[in-house]
Amino acid sequence: MGTGLYGSASDGGPGVSGQSLLADGVWGLTFADNQSGVSGVADGEHAQGVLGRSTLGVGVSGKSTSGRAVMGWSETNYGVSGDSQTSAGVRGTSATGPGTEGWSTDNSGVFGTSQNGIGVHGKGGRLAGFFEGHVEITGELRFSNADFAEDFDVMEASEPGEVVVSATRSSVAICRTEYNKTVVGVISGAGNYSPGIRLDSRHSSEARVPVAMLGKVYCKVDAGLAPVEAGNLLTTSETPGHAMKAVDPSRALGAVIGKALGSLASGRALVPMVVMLR
Repeated sequence: MGTGLYGSASDGGPGVSGQSLLADGVWGLTFADNQSGVSGVADGEHAQGVLGRSTLGVGVSGKSTSGRAVMGWSETNYGVSGDSQTSAGVRGTSATGPGTEGWSTDNSGVFGTSQNGIGVHGKGGRLAGFFEGHVEITGELRFSNADFAEDFDVMEASEPGEVVVSATRSSVAICRTEYNKTVVGVISGAGNYSPGIRLDSRHSSEARVPVAMLGKVYCKVDAGLAPVEAGNLLTTSETPGHAMKAVDPSRALGAVIGKALGSLASGRALVPMVVMLR
């Protein structure tokens, strides 16, 4: 009731080697606690404790109901190494814990590299990735979404596209006056734009909304005072939650929300704009 299959090698060869054209090359099963279905140990510099290679399916596959499905450990190299020309080098799936876990004292816990695809790909329902600690990036940080937003408590019912002003140090309210110098930004998520970066996103007993303070958004605009054309500066209006064309430069300083990217001849509608508070 111990190890299903165990192999050890000290001369540079594989601890366990199996080959099959249609089924599993090596298969192991154990019912004992803290024991391995398949275990391999190799002492050679470039040898593998367990090596799996497949042209059609999975090179190494592990299944566990309580522990790690596949575990690799190395003092000097990769604990688990996967190489594939057409699919994922290493792929892990789990219903309750990490799909893939890596640990290292001096190097990368998880390392992925690709010549033409993605080095490391994460996909999740709640989060695709989570980092505890600092993250360093040597290349570009690219976002498919549009604006830079920060979460605020909101004092009243609101919706994306509405212009908000400061209510307290940490909360906002819908604008209701012209040229309001306490303007904070536009609530993100209207039209087909959504936040690319979102700060201060946390749980709160109060309702919270992401407010765009930089980047592209769709904003509620009232053209009743003056038609809006692309390039016009926008400010707060008396219409709740709406922006308007800034027609009075003497009052606009400190109350400008941004610049219109679209036009609105009359009435009220969502207009694309670039948020640039000034």
